[in-house]
Amino acid sequence: QIPVGTEIEGMNILGLVLFALVLGVALKKLGQEGEDLIRFFNSFNEATMVLVSWIMWYVPIGIMFLVGSKIVEMEDIVLLVTSLGKYIFASILGHFIHGGIILPLIYFAATRQNPYRFLLGLITPFATAFATCSSSATLPSMIKCIEENNGVDKRIS
Repeated sequence: QIPVGTEIEGMNILGLVLFALVLGVALKKLGQEGEDLIRFFNSFNEATMVLVSWIMWYVPIGIMFLVGSKIVEMEDIVLLVTSLGKYIFASILGHFIHGGIILPLIYFAATRQNPYRFLLGLITPFATAFATCSSSATLPSMIKCIEENNGVDKRIS
């Protein structure tokens, strides 16, 4: 049998990333002429971040109603609470071991700096990520805290 390729639905993320990189290099190569478009994209990025932060204020209310509707549909609440409790405990334990021990050890080995001082500057994005479970919702506050609290250059963040 000869395998026949099928078209896969969805976005071509790798193509978008590659195009963005090549476009960025081309705009930098243009010099002064490319600066106008770079300023436009920076302004567009800032406006998008403001919109996302506005949306973030309403997300907890929506999540509360989504979870509430599923709880109302449940027939055995005790089973729900015990299995949810076990899941939450396992999840928190795993996150604590990975994020509180393993990743700080890697950071310390690579930079020879205190990882917990760096993590302290990221409390707001961590709380947002915990509350929403959305990386795109957390991104604006993460970028802001990385630049302002931890002193990371804007080009890197």
